[in-house]
Amino acid sequence: MKIFTYALALTMTTALSSQAIAANVPAGTKLADDQTYTYRMLDESSSVDPQLVEDTDGSGIVRDLFEGLYNQDGNGKSVPGVALGHTVSDDNMTYTFTLRQDAKWSDGNPVTAHDFVYAWKRAVTPELASPYAWYMELMSIKNGAEIIAGEMGPDALGVSASDDHTLVVELSQPLPYFADMVAHATTFPAPKWAIEAHGNEWTRPENIVGNGAFVLTEHVPKERTVRERNAMYWDNENTVLDKVVSLVIGDDAQALTRYRAGELDKTDIPAGQYPTLKEELPNEAIAVPRLCNYYFSYNLASGPEAFQDVRVRKALALALDRNVIVDQVLQGGQFPAYNFTPAATAGFDVPSIDYADMTQAERDAMAMELMAEAGYGKGGEPLAFTYLYNTSEAHQQVAIVASQMWKQKLGVDVTLENQEWKVFLENRGNQNFEMARGAWCGDYNEASTFLDLLVSSSGYNDAKYNNARVDELMASAKSSQAPGPLYTEVEQILADEMPVVPVYHYSANMMLKDNVEGWPVNNVQQKYYSKDMYKVAE
Repeated sequence: MKIFTYALALTMTTALSSQAIAANVPAGTKLADDQTYTYRMLDESSSVDPQLVEDTDGSGIVRDLFEGLYNQDGNGKSVPGVALGHTVSDDNMTYTFTLRQDAKWSDGNPVTAHDFVYAWKRAVTPELASPYAWYMELMSIKNGAEIIAGEMGPDALGVSASDDHTLVVELSQPLPYFADMVAHATTFPAPKWAIEAHGNEWTRPENIVGNGAFVLTEHVPKERTVRERNAMYWDNENTVLDKVVSLVIGDDAQALTRYRAGELDKTDIPAGQYPTLKEELPNEAIAVPRLCNYYFSYNLASGPEAFQDVRVRKALALALDRNVIVDQVLQGGQFPAYNFTPAATAGFDVPSIDYADMTQAERDAMAMELMAEAGYGKGGEPLAFTYLYNTSEAHQQVAIVASQMWKQKLGVDVTLENQEWKVFLENRGNQNFEMARGAWCGDYNEASTFLDLLVSSSGYNDAKYNNARVDELMASAKSSQAPGPLYTEVEQILADEMPVVPVYHYSANMMLKDNVEGWPVNNVQQKYYSKDMYKVAE
């Protein structure tokens, strides 16, 4: 039996828990009197229910309100949360987590292994229709796939509590990175009594019960969310921030103006403004690699007939000048993408993709040749489609530039349509689009978090791409000790069939006041926890 502790292989739980102390404030630091941290969000979060949230900003709020088995430190390494450590059976099929005994819910009830059992069964229950139910299937939890498919009841899920502080998870197959997956919001515990008492309204400020470092005290939809210190949190004495406020500001320029006026401690950098802001405010303008990709997704289920022709799909991908997009439009350290998985992904070797080594002139020539062969565009049958994206100045600029490239080079007419975030998510998920913006930030730092999106059964396979070989390779990768060659073959298939168009890989671009400390700039997943942050006196 293997024992894991995530802190230099220490076996003493006291040593482990010291690694999970909230804000790491250096001795002698003078803290600001006002410990309120205010930041901008582009859109209203999808939910603050751990088993229903599906967006990056919403997950940040959920990490404040709830705590899972493990958290991540500033370098992206797993550290204790509710769990102090875990053991793994010799066949790598059973994980046993030991939970801390001082964890409490915000109403004073103890956090137990039963709360995790309830939450995990809830996540796979078809009645809940969790948008992340598929993630629980990816975790290879025993019977998870069958429950999600409605073939078994949730009580058959391979998760149990042998006592209040011991959580046992049985897998259907070994999964080398399983323990890294439990920092994801879907796996956080849920308060059964609060959910049963209030139903769909259990996440309202007056009803919600959480086990995180903060509690929800105010929520004005599409305007602001306020979290304040949770006195019941096991490490509250080491939490420094008293209040966290997220403001929904849909316009990038307006958000920057409010940042300059001192209303915000953090905001996103508008497209194209990073170089200027870095020169003006070098200690506040930040651009670091981020574990996210940006792509265009074809609707292969009910989109235009032309999208069934791989020559058309490849032509549109080839004609896209990614260097123009990242260097002239975005200008924030993004990386042109010719494959799906970001180079920043741990253990991932970027494969050699043929069109990545071409000049843009060579790509354009091939694109025009392929489009002509397919009988579309200039001199052929007119090709027109609608591109759907969620409202954002940066997304709009990328859409405009891409549509101009396709028009000028290939004679393709593209109608641009933007929608508010929740409406966009619904329509994209229901295939109510022809081509749509896609983006994904890694749920854990391993290539499968990206490539699993193109597996035919994935809940986020918005293209409805179906390739039996990709499914087979990704299934094999889950139990492989050396999955690299399998991932390379998947990337080559994606480049050959082009079900999605990789555009760029993200950098985290932000303005952050220089009196704010604790932001995880070295964590490529950018999983931040407000409990780790603090403000110093100016």
